[in-house]
Amino acid sequence: MVSIILTWIGAILGIAVLLAMAFGAFVLDFDDARNNADHKKRRALSNTTTPTTPTP
Repeated sequence: MVSIILTWIGAILGIAVLLAMAFGAFVLDFDDARNNADHKKRRALSNTTTPTTPTP
């Protein structure tokens, strides 16, 4: 009886760990994509406001 209960507890904890790992990877991917978009915006803004060659 105890072994059955411990098996179910272990299975539930294992599923929780797998879900946490999958959610963590999703968060990192989303954060990385958002950071890339912000970086592209900043680069586009800096290119339009600052000339690349000095003006006399």
